[in-house]
Amino acid sequence: MRFFSQRQKFSDLTVQEVLGLAISSEEDDARIYRSFAAQLEPDFPASAAMFREMAVEEDEHRRVLIDLFQAKYGDTIPLIRREHVAGFYARKPMWLSYNLSLDQIRDEAAAMERAAEMFYLKAAGAATDPEVRKLLGDLAQAEARHHAKAHALEQAHLSGEEADDEKATAHKQFVLTWVQPGLAGLMDGSVSTLAPIFATAFATQDTWTTFLVGLAASVGAGISMGFTEAASDDGELSGRGSPWKRGFASGIMTTVGGLGHALPYLIPDFWTATITAFVVVFLELWAIAWIQNKYMDTPFFRAAFQVVLGGAMVFAAGVLIGSG
Repeated sequence: MRFFSQRQKFSDLTVQEVLGLAISSEEDDARIYRSFAAQLEPDFPASAAMFREMAVEEDEHRRVLIDLFQAKYGDTIPLIRREHVAGFYARKPMWLSYNLSLDQIRDEAAAMERAAEMFYLKAAGAATDPEVRKLLGDLAQAEARHHAKAHALEQAHLSGEEADDEKATAHKQFVLTWVQPGLAGLMDGSVSTLAPIFATAFATQDTWTTFLVGLAASVGAGISMGFTEAASDDGELSGRGSPWKRGFASGIMTTVGGLGHALPYLIPDFWTATITAFVVVFLELWAIAWIQNKYMDTPFFRAAFQVVLGGAMVFAAGVLIGSG
């Protein structure tokens, strides 16, 4: 109960406190938008300009609110923030936005404005004091206008060419951060585990032992690839993005690539499991070729030839070693 007692209900706030809350909220939002602008400036200057202008709008809202407070109640503005009020819409800590994509940042800004508008509308509907109701209604309208202004600012700052440039930059960043390390992991997991899995399969003809070897090889390779990718490049100079994102993409896809042809050995019958694993390997290799063609601009048949040839050689080595 103590936790709840430390947060006031919005309906219990005085008009002065509501104004103080609105002032601090507008100040916080302006800081968030300026942080977005600074984060986006190197790669997305047009969007950065949009967020700087939105911050100026928030500054103007704050100035008007302060003028109104001083005219009605004097210079002592109550210190009250979002976290002091139960049910008030919260803002995410800024460090959680550092690795967001351009589209995610825009979505976050839109959600900020929508959440503020909806909260003020709900609070205005529940308020019994006419002055509080009018104030909350005015704040809701201001947030709605700001949301519309944000869309207009996006149209003003982002011409067709600039929008295309930013989309191309965002796509490149997506490929460097997620696709490239994920593809490297999938290739490593799919190809490097072929030899130990099929060598074990043909040496023992024991499906459960083969599955355990495949599981160990896949998980071990995934952990190794993930940490190697994360530790090899912090992304500052190469521009490849967060090392942790790349590490997760590489590690998870490495594990998935190996498990694809390990899981069939949960089937008790050896030849049924092995034929199923053959089919899975074929699908994995063609999936790798398709990803290379779609995201890396590698001609499909060249990618397919390279991947299938390499996979076939590793597969043959595993079968020969296991049969011997």
